[in-house]
Amino acid sequence: MSIQVLERANQLLDSIANQEEESATLKILSAETGLHPSTAFRILSSLSDIGFVQRDAAGRYSLGIKLRQLGCRVRASADIRTEAKPIMEWLRDKVGETVNLTVREGAEVVYVERATTTRMMRVEQVIGSRAPLHVTAVGKLMLGEGDDDEITEYAERAGLPEYTRHTLTELASLKREIEQSRARGYALDNEEAELGVGCIGVLVRDISGNAVAGLSISAPIERRKEEWIQLVQEAGRRLSERLGYTN
Repeated sequence: MSIQVLERANQLLDSIANQEEESATLKILSAETGLHPSTAFRILSSLSDIGFVQRDAAGRYSLGIKLRQLGCRVRASADIRTEAKPIMEWLRDKVGETVNLTVREGAEVVYVERATTTRMMRVEQVIGSRAPLHVTAVGKLMLGEGDDDEITEYAERAGLPEYTRHTLTELASLKREIEQSRARGYALDNEEAELGVGCIGVLVRDISGNAVAGLSISAPIERRKEEWIQLVQEAGRRLSERLGYTN
């Protein structure tokens, strides 16, 4: 699809979104965008095929379910970051180390927010960076949300690549670690993603009880402390409550 077609599609979507009645006829959309009716119709048909717009029996166009779903996902992600930031800063100030907010996308965790310290030696993940589920603390908990078959499917698909000599590359060992993490309500990364780095992670749940994100502390392994576990669990509880979750 050419850039020009994308620009025209954007014009049509903007025009639909600006309608007072939330829908419009082809004639109105063509007039407002300056596009020839046949051109507008062709682009709208393509947008309809992928769920970005929908056409009713009267021939009026409105924004489609797919576009609304994507919008909800963006708002939900923004809401989580907004709610998480003060809690992450509280946790960072308590432990003096970097705190991360991650979400799951397929077979990976994505770092979407962080609270860093001013210490010279610190662990710092780039926002937008990714890591396989099996090498991170939060990722193992996210795998634990599925059943045994789902964990096996992940391992077969991902191949359990080795990042360090501590990475869990055998399915049986990974399953044992996931089960232990699930039972105690937190997980550890013991230099599994990067040598010298240790993490403690917990899940964050929404009003429906779904695991929508994870909070973790990342630190040089020699500085990681067991007493941080209760603090990161408290942070996870606070953020989950802000998202409507009650246990």
